Amino acid sequence: MSDRPIILGIVGDSAAGKTTLTRGIAQILGAENVTVIGTDDYHRYDRIQRAELSITALHPDCNYLDIMQQHLALLRNGQPILKPIYSHTTGTFDAPQYVKPNKFVIVEGLLGYSTPGVRDCYDVKVYLAPPESLRTIWKIQRDTLKRGYTQAQVVTELQKREPDSAQFIRPQRQWADLVVSFYPSSHESDLSNSLLNVRLVLRPTISHPDLSAVLVSDDGDLPPAIRLNLDRDMGKPVDVLEVDSHATYENIRRLEQIICADMPDLLQVCDRDANPTLGAITGTTGETLQSYPLALTQLLITHYMLKATQAHQ
Repeated sequence: MSDRPIILGIVGDSAAGKTTLTRGIAQILGAENVTVIGTDDYHRYDRIQRAELSITALHPDCNYLDIMQQHLALLRNGQPILKPIYSHTTGTFDAPQYVKPNKFVIVEGLLGYSTPGVRDCYDVKVYLAPPESLRTIWKIQRDTLKRGYTQAQVVTELQKREPDSAQFIRPQRQWADLVVSFYPSSHESDLSNSLLNVRLVLRPTISHPDLSAVLVSDDGDLPPAIRLNLDRDMGKPVDVLEVDSHATYENIRRLEQIICADMPDLLQVCDRDANPTLGAITGTTGETLQSYPLALTQLLITHYMLKATQAHQ
């Protein structure tokens, strides 16, 4: 189908930053053009049942992966679905929702790459892999502030989930076209999102923009704030793009222009004056902060989606 939806997968462990990244990309593409699907909605058991059965939400047996695969295949073909709804607030299920796919579909969750059939439904696959120490802090902050847990409860749940994280969640990294790792800029404990660097593993499974120009630094004797290197990830050769939080606007502007150069639909997005919210995040006290590493990550993923659109026209 030349007009079928373009499907992006964003997979990662709990509190890895999936929803933050999803919202930013949806904003660039236009909310009216995007359907967002959360794979947590395909849980088989509610919170009380999981506790009674001593099973975590990360285990495949705790999820209707077959129904999820069927629904993604329908969405890929432009067909509507009757999607289950899981409430993280109550830990129970709400009434199912009728969902029609828009031009773009973003699928985010824990087990989005868990079966070959599911993986075949995506045009672009992203995996989020922050350091575990940072993810722990994010999860404690989120679950205590938004989901009503105590810190002790969150820590206990993390310990309970760790075997399933290691067995079922982290191995999905191997299927991603892009692995995104935000990490602190120093060994200090200041974990404000605005101060996070990003490391992007670019796999040869999709076509990447020519980023070789970032190998040239204008910073004189200073280490470049943007680096492109060859490396290996899970034993396979990859390109790795790193962007430091202290990169200047001039550093970032050059890379943004490279990403947007062959994408007319992105040129307006790359206009900072027209898009002041690009890479914007909300700080811990409610203020709006600007993260260049996040902005570049959002742009790069959007670039892949628009490229996929061109390929199917």
